[in-house]
Amino acid sequence: MRVIIADDHKIFREGLRVLLESLGDIEILGEAENGRLLLKLIRKDEPDLVIVDVAMPDMNGIEAARQIKSFNPDIKVLALSMHSDSRFVTQMLKAGANGYLLKDCAFDELTVAMNTVSKNQVYLSPGITDLVVKAYLTKNAEPGETTDTGVLTSREREILQLLAEGKSTQEIATALSISSKTVDTHRRQVMTKLDLHSVAELTQYAIRKGIIVLDDM
Repeated sequence: MRVIIADDHKIFREGLRVLLESLGDIEILGEAENGRLLLKLIRKDEPDLVIVDVAMPDMNGIEAARQIKSFNPDIKVLALSMHSDSRFVTQMLKAGANGYLLKDCAFDELTVAMNTVSKNQVYLSPGITDLVVKAYLTKNAEPGETTDTGVLTSREREILQLLAEGKSTQEIATALSISSKTVDTHRRQVMTKLDLHSVAELTQYAIRKGIIVLDDM
């Protein structure tokens, strides 16, 4: 199984790599510290499976999963996160993830999850299933806020995250290789679609939706 690991903590990536390589039948193609670098690796050398953290800087695992599935739906995406909040779980599954498990799981569970998703089945950590069912039944919507990030394009979601992380227009333009004017245009479109009127409101929205996590900033 050809695997790429994406997590913003280097020591976690390296530890996971050692454990997976010890199995003998897994080839680690590379590591990435955020979703943007992950996508570059995937386009360079398509893996069978991606193990991805949900909360990462520059581009989170949710947006990365969307773009991976758009690029090649056959690549399996397994979310490995410290967050059990239904916001993260449901958004990751909506983005096309094949499984979701928590970082406090045993290594044996990870190998089971990898084998499960490789067979085109969905794997959820024990306890996560209840969250998904409850979120589905209640739709997990906050009063007065029904707009979902699904109304945004991939580029708009990227810019929303970068703005919420405090990046300047020029920093975003440089990171995405676009002009500052284009960034401003996208920002206005995001605000219009989400009916938000300032960067502060965008940031609050991003936190509520799990697009950024304050503990990871």
